[in-house]
Amino acid sequence: MLQAANVVRGAVPAAVRPAGSSSLLLTENQQWIGGPPPLMDKLSPRERELVLKQGRRKVLNRGQTLFSQGGKHDGIWLIESGRIRVFYTSPLGREITLAYWHVGNFVGGPEVFEGTVHQWSGVASSNCSVVHLPGKELRSLAAEIPNLAIGLIEGLTFKGKCYSALAQMLGTRSITQRLAHLLLHLVELYGVDDADGTVIAAAFTHADIAHMVGATRQWVTISLKRMQEKGIVLTKRSQIVVCRTDVLEEMRGHGSD
Repeated sequence: MLQAANVVRGAVPAAVRPAGSSSLLLTENQQWIGGPPPLMDKLSPRERELVLKQGRRKVLNRGQTLFSQGGKHDGIWLIESGRIRVFYTSPLGREITLAYWHVGNFVGGPEVFEGTVHQWSGVASSNCSVVHLPGKELRSLAAEIPNLAIGLIEGLTFKGKCYSALAQMLGTRSITQRLAHLLLHLVELYGVDDADGTVIAAAFTHADIAHMVGATRQWVTISLKRMQEKGIVLTKRSQIVVCRTDVLEEMRGHGSD
C-alpha cells in the first residue's frame, strides 16, 4: 500500500483518468486508491473559514522540503494544490516512499498536535500550496468543531491502514511482484491509450520507482530493460508504455527476485 506513492514530475494531462486527483499508494485494496475523504469536506463554510483563519499558507516549488524526519513537529499541513511525497530514510540513507498525498489531504502525522518530532519527511513532488495549522490552534479547533475532529480521525485511520499494508507488502511480496503491482497501479491512475499499449502519463525516474518498491535504482533499470526486451513495457519519450498488462498481472501473482 503505499500511497507507496505520486511521483509526478510535471503536469498531468486532462485525459488522465482520475484527473490528477488520486493519491498514490502501494496497496492491494482498490478502495484505497482514491485516498481518504478530504479533511475539510464535512465542514460548513463558516467552519472552514474558522479553520483557515488559524492557518498560515506556504508555497513550495517541486523538490522543496516541507518537513524533515527528526525535526520538531508542530501541527499539520493541508494540501491546497500539488502533491506531497512522504518518505522514511534509514540510518544508512535508504529511502522508502510511504505515499504521495493530493489536494484535500493533510500531512505531518501521525502526531497532529505538537510536542514531538517528525517520524518521516515530506517534500513537494510538484509545485504546491499548503496551509499550516499549528498544533495548539488545531487542538482548540478540533474541540470546537466535531466534524474537523472526525476528519482528523478518519485521515489518521486511513494512513494507518496504508502504512500497515505497505509493511505487509514489503514483507510478503518479492521486489518483482511489487514492481509489477506498481506498474499496474500507475496504469490505473495515469493510463492513457496509445498505439503501443497504455502510456503512464506522468514522468517517473527509476529512482522514484525504486523508492516506491523498496529496491535500488540499478535494479529497477535492469528490470525495466528486461521487461522491454520481452515486450512487456516500452520506454517512449521518457515515459513508460505498458504493452502487456496480462503479463504484469501474472508477474504480480507469481513474481520472483
